[in-house]
Amino acid sequence: MTFIDLRDRYGITQLVFNIQDQTGLFTKVKELGREFVISATGKVAERSSKNSKIPTGDIEILVDALEILNTSKIPPFTIEDNTDGGEELRMKYRYLDLRRNVVRKNLELRHRMAILTRNYMNEQGFIEIETPVLIKSTPEGARDFVVPSRMNPGQFYALPQSPQTFKQLLMVAGFDRYFQLVKCFRDEDLRADRQPEFSQIDCEMSFVTQEDILVTFEGLAKYLFKEIKGFDPGEFPRIEYDVAMQEYGSDKPDIRFGMKFVELNEIVKGKGFKVFEDAELVVGINAPGCSEYSRKQIDELTEWVKRPQVGASGLVYIRVGTDGILKSSVDKFYTPDDLKAIVGKFYAVPGDLILIMAGKTEKTQTALGTLRLEMGKRLGLMNPSVFKPLWVVNFPLLEWDEGSERYYAKHHPFTSPVPQDIPLLENDPGVVRANAYDLVINGVEIGGGSIRIHNRDLQKKMFQVLGFTDELAQEQFGFLMNAFEYGAPPHGGIAFGFDRWCTIFGGGESIRDFMAFPKNNSGRDVMIDTPSSISQEQLKELNIKLTNDQIAKS
Repeated sequence: MTFIDLRDRYGITQLVFNIQDQTGLFTKVKELGREFVISATGKVAERSSKNSKIPTGDIEILVDALEILNTSKIPPFTIEDNTDGGEELRMKYRYLDLRRNVVRKNLELRHRMAILTRNYMNEQGFIEIETPVLIKSTPEGARDFVVPSRMNPGQFYALPQSPQTFKQLLMVAGFDRYFQLVKCFRDEDLRADRQPEFSQIDCEMSFVTQEDILVTFEGLAKYLFKEIKGFDPGEFPRIEYDVAMQEYGSDKPDIRFGMKFVELNEIVKGKGFKVFEDAELVVGINAPGCSEYSRKQIDELTEWVKRPQVGASGLVYIRVGTDGILKSSVDKFYTPDDLKAIVGKFYAVPGDLILIMAGKTEKTQTALGTLRLEMGKRLGLMNPSVFKPLWVVNFPLLEWDEGSERYYAKHHPFTSPVPQDIPLLENDPGVVRANAYDLVINGVEIGGGSIRIHNRDLQKKMFQVLGFTDELAQEQFGFLMNAFEYGAPPHGGIAFGFDRWCTIFGGGESIRDFMAFPKNNSGRDVMIDTPSSISQEQLKELNIKLTNDQIAKS
């Protein structure tokens, strides 16, 4: 007997050939190679030796006829779940990589989540409306991808970073519940959860408060959890932005494990340790069961937090030995009673290791938040099969940029302030809170949104705070501000990173694995070799002239 594994989208089917009875057919069988495309006809039979690991493991096909529809070159890597192909090679031959079960299942999950999302939104009375892809370039945060207009020489379209202004215009138009599974484009540096083009579940509602939006879209999240993962995560906790930073050092906290921050300013100052005396904030975490870390391990951890990616100036430790004895890197400044008081703030027990940072408040919080996640990873506290969603609410409306000495919108310039903070826009804009919210799952920002400004006067004030002249605001956003004069309803919305959500539910580490044809970290599609040069004729039609340096590079 000769056996062939035939693979299609639905799995593996075993084909069986009887060499003695089918000598003519066997001649064809000997011509076959990996990835050949064939058609087989025969009788379905029960297998004597069943394979419980595959859906078709109970049957086989006793082949009567075989046709070779197409041959194949030997593939550059094995097309199996555990392939020998590196990522760059697999991306170059992505059409082969997509044949692998693990990749196919990722796209099937993505398809299922899209269908379920549309079903839920339809049941909630939302209407899906497509918005333009060629739009006006507006300053909304990331760099725009721009597209030259042949018919309008010297002018450019932009690809949308989001459909933000259009969905607000749809609210003005009276479509009180809009959504869209939409492509968005941002020309920014890439990482595991970023791509130049990505997909959003984009949503907007009229005549709503923040509470209405949180309830509606917590409902969407629970529905997807139930249908995809088979469980109800319960009510989502809500945490203020300021509290998230104070307790976790992140506006997207991972609450699968504790290790909350403990602020130490009052208890450690006045002892002569200059690092603590000069710091705005002294704060620490308790790494459980790590007191037996060697000096080498602690030195390695100290160097790790000093890396530019973390940005800490150093690390202070206090060991709570398994014998209860305290040992610290600042013993000469603090008495045993002092150390005991510090350890008491953490409710530490024998075997714990206290890790402390000091410096400027925001920088120190962020650095310790990064260390917290690293310790959670090292201690195996970030179980990918555990899901802990939460809402982070009331972000700062603005952030100050030292370089340009001006405020920028923390989210975008259409975000409404918390109503009671609106008077502060005039004299103290830095403390104004945004009526904004993010959905976070396991330390990943899945989506975010806000109640929007729907009043022309307030929108004009916001542009002034952001440094726009009236003329520039009119030039960039006049179409939206003009629309607000025609009975714009109060409205708000949210957008979810669809790729990120698929990646979390699929247990992946990179959104690339859940896209059919992703780009690499340089923004290149190595399969079709783009971006690439275009001909002089095309450039001339578009009224674009390259510099000599650009011509040499291309």
